[in-house]
Amino acid sequence: MEMIGDFFKETGCAVTVCDTDCNIVYQNDMSVAVNGDMRGKCMLPCHNDRSRGIIGRILSEGITNSYTISKKGQRKLIHQTPWYRDGRIAGIIELSIVIPDQMPHYDRS
Repeated sequence: MEMIGDFFKETGCAVTVCDTDCNIVYQNDMSVAVNGDMRGKCMLPCHNDRSRGIIGRILSEGITNSYTISKKGQRKLIHQTPWYRDGRIAGIIELSIVIPDQMPHYDRS
């Protein structure tokens, strides 16, 4: 993936990007630290049938998928969204963000 600078390289969340064949085309430093270096590999073997179904819907319908998990004593927000090239779905971006146990919520108008 060609970018003007790597804005995500050292950011405080894991950023993983795949193409429409589910091959990992980008990982920032935190994604590599959490998941191992998966660049150039297919991510489907790392997922169960339910998750593969969600991945398929993201790629075919352009939906987003967000949820929270607890892993190794940390709570995380996972947000998966399609990315586009020339108006067509080109793959999925996943953000994995560590969140505190207690997090304020604000309603803004």
